[in-house]
Amino acid sequence: MNIEILQPKPFDIVGSTIMIAGNAVGFEGHLSISISEGHVEFSGAASAGAIALRQFQAKVEIPDNPNFQLDRLFVTVTDDSAGGEGVIPTVHVPVFYGPRILPGYVGYRNYTVAPGDTLSSISTAQYGDPGQVSVIQRANAHLIDDPNLIFSGQNLRIPIA
Repeated sequence: MNIEILQPKPFDIVGSTIMIAGNAVGFEGHLSISISEGHVEFSGAASAGAIALRQFQAKVEIPDNPNFQLDRLFVTVTDDSAGGEGVIPTVHVPVFYGPRILPGYVGYRNYTVAPGDTLSSISTAQYGDPGQVSVIQRANAHLIDDPNLIFSGQNLRIPIA
């Protein structure tokens, strides 16, 4: 089976309800879905139909206080019906878990870095508190290695609660 995950995209910020959608090609198209950060795992299932390209979708609910130790999660989709020899088709998509980054997370707004901006000035403008720099950095960990190095024109996600 070939599996293509269309939602979520790599490095998306997800909430407590994670919607997974994509396409799959295979014989008996039963898919297992797991959400894990290496320590704690939640799972679900989806069906992709049989012997053709089929769309699939599923929803995994993460309970309150899941005890995740990391902001980064992996959405994993595996073809359970792949039998026989060889590698079982599996796709992993890294995402960020918004409720761990910002308690009460409900979404994010986009922000384009302007000349002269710093994470501290963005934090003050967005949250009224320069101490929220880590929230912005964690939500954009795939873009920001050093909080002192952001660039004009960068598109950042500002989590909102």
